[in-house]
Amino acid sequence: MSQENVEIVRAAIDAFNRGDVDAAFKDVIPEFEYDQTRAVGMDRGVFNLEQFRSLLATFTDSWESFTIGADELIDAGEDVVMPFTNAARGRDGIEVQARGIWVWTKWDQAVAMARATDFGCAPPFTRGCRTKGLRDKHP
Repeated sequence: MSQENVEIVRAAIDAFNRGDVDAAFKDVIPEFEYDQTRAVGMDRGVFNLEQFRSLLATFTDSWESFTIGADELIDAGEDVVMPFTNAARGRDGIEVQARGIWVWTKWDQAVAMARATDFGCAPPFTRGCRTKGLRDKHP
């Protein structure tokens, strides 16, 4: 990955946080996968693009406000590693934070995969945190 790829992820997060969901997903390929099998939290599984958009909308709609907090965007070769601290405010004003790591993978000018992981899948451990099916389609 290059600095350009880091900026694509940054732009997607910024677009999502300002409420422009379509702009947040503009650089995502139709075969996109979101792998949440190694994460604690919402539904666990591997989701295609439409399933992920639906999952994200259902989750964020349950809060008065929700912000993705990219603590850092790390160029890790073909991946962008993003430790995050997300912030949410409940309908009764209760504020919560959730921390973790997303690893974004890009092929041919489009985001192909995102993985939600615990902190054990941060570099140098990302090589063990891959979803093989999509990698086979996009070497």
